[in-house]
Amino acid sequence: MHFIDHRKRPISENLSKVKERINSTAVSSGRDPRDITLIVISKTRSAEIVNMAIECGVRHFGENKIQEAVPKINDLNKQHSGLTWHMVGHLQSNKAKIAVLNFDMIQSVDSIKLARKISGIAQQLQKNVDILIEVNISGEESKYGINPDDVEHINGEIASLPNINVRGLMTIGPLTSDIVDIRNAFRRMRKIFEDMQNSENDGFNILSMGMTDDYEIAIQEGSTMIRLGRAIFGPRN
Repeated sequence: MHFIDHRKRPISENLSKVKERINSTAVSSGRDPRDITLIVISKTRSAEIVNMAIECGVRHFGENKIQEAVPKINDLNKQHSGLTWHMVGHLQSNKAKIAVLNFDMIQSVDSIKLARKISGIAQQLQKNVDILIEVNISGEESKYGINPDDVEHINGEIASLPNINVRGLMTIGPLTSDIVDIRNAFRRMRKIFEDMQNSENDGFNILSMGMTDDYEIAIQEGSTMIRLGRAIFGPRN
C-alpha cells in the first residue's frame, strides 16, 4: 500500500500545480476557470496508474489508440462511476464502431467520411454521439484534421447527419517553440469557433485546444478544454 501512495503523490502534486496554473491564467485573462475542462491524457499509462489519477479526483480522460484504450475503459468503468472517456487520436473508419461503443466523445472527427460512418453506427445502436471536428490549424502535413477554410462548410454537412451532436472544434497547436506562432494559430482557431457559434446550435460550445507545452497560451486565447498527459503523469517511459 505504501508503494502505491508513494507513486500517487507526484500525480496529486502535478494536478495541484496544473489547477493553480489554469486558475491563474484564466483569471488574468478575464475568464472563469470553471469554464475550462481538464482532460487527462492517459494513453500509454496502465489502468493502475490511471486509477491513481481517479483517486486524486480526475474524471475526464483522453485516449489515442482504440486497442489500448478499451480494456482500460472497461476495467476502470467497473470500478468507478462518472468517468468520461474522450477519443483524441486519429480514428480509422473500421474502428468507428468500437469507438462509438466505448467513448463518451470523439474529438478527432477529421472527415465527412468518418462522420457518416459514426452516424450510421450510432443509428444502428440507437444512441447519439458527441463529437468535435478536428481542424488542422497549423497546416502541418504530419497532422490530421480539416483545412481551416473548409470547416464551416463541412460542419454544415456533418451537423445534418442523424445521431451526431457536433459539440465544437478540436485542434493541436503548431509543433514549434515560437510562442507568437502558437498564439496566432490558437487565435485563428478561436475566431473560426466563434464565427460558427449561433443561436441555433447552443450545444456547439467546446473549443478543445492546448496540451502540456502550450495550454496556458490556449487558455489565454479562449480554449474551453485542455488535454494534458505529461503535465500530470510525468514523462512517458
